[in-house]
Amino acid sequence: MTDRQPRTRRQEGPADARIRVFCFPHAGAGTGAHRAWITALAPDIDVHPMVLPGRDGRYTEPPRSSVTALARGCADDVAEVLDHAADDRPYALFGHSLGAVTAYETARVLLRRGRPPAMLVVSGSEPPHRLTPPARPCHDLPDDTFLAEVIRLGGTSPEIREEPELLRLMLPALRADFAAAETYRHRPGGLPLPIPIAVYAGAEDMTLVPRRLDDWGQLTRVPVVRHRRFPGGHFYLDTGRPLALQALRHDLMQAATPYHAPPRTPTAHLSRRSL
Repeated sequence: MTDRQPRTRRQEGPADARIRVFCFPHAGAGTGAHRAWITALAPDIDVHPMVLPGRDGRYTEPPRSSVTALARGCADDVAEVLDHAADDRPYALFGHSLGAVTAYETARVLLRRGRPPAMLVVSGSEPPHRLTPPARPCHDLPDDTFLAEVIRLGGTSPEIREEPELLRLMLPALRADFAAAETYRHRPGGLPLPIPIAVYAGAEDMTLVPRRLDDWGQLTRVPVVRHRRFPGGHFYLDTGRPLALQALRHDLMQAATPYHAPPRTPTAHLSRRSL
């Protein structure tokens, strides 16, 4: 017996899916960031929003304030889904902002375990080895000051102040996410990823230095890294979701090209024959 809670929002997906994608949210977010993608990308793509500690169905667990700890736990969660599925369907990782860094580190853990993804899609983030520490870290500020800074940075809506109960629930995870982002330092070494990396960004994202995005290519052995720019700023996934999902579907289906989902079992026909 185990008290382990589900680590992704869904344990079963479309039978005809050609690839799975595990989605890592930005700082302070949960499964709601990707829940609509489940139906939007079905039936070809099986979407698994990651359920992180301290939010969604895991409120009783303390949130992780380290990218390393998050990545190790997420690698366990991905492996659990793959073991449960017991098929050879490929999978990919998608992450936005802090989620991109967490997805990258999760891919490194899975590579060391001999189970690398077929593709890594990173969005709204410079490559980990080019990230610089913030000039003014905010994760250890008093609650009111911390929240004001997060709102200023666009990390959450100002309306959250009008919902004290919701704020009480989400503040620990939000603070832990900012601590993870602000204290993260890339550790060189190990093998480059043997998979393609697709790099997404908003064309008006002022949090990025555009020339650094090319350096994602230094983290993979695969020579071609796809770069895509979308209208909008850091949260272009909210304002331009249809266009982004169209591109994501295309890239994931290319990663799944060698795989063909098995035909559906004609259960109704078999049941009639068995009578």
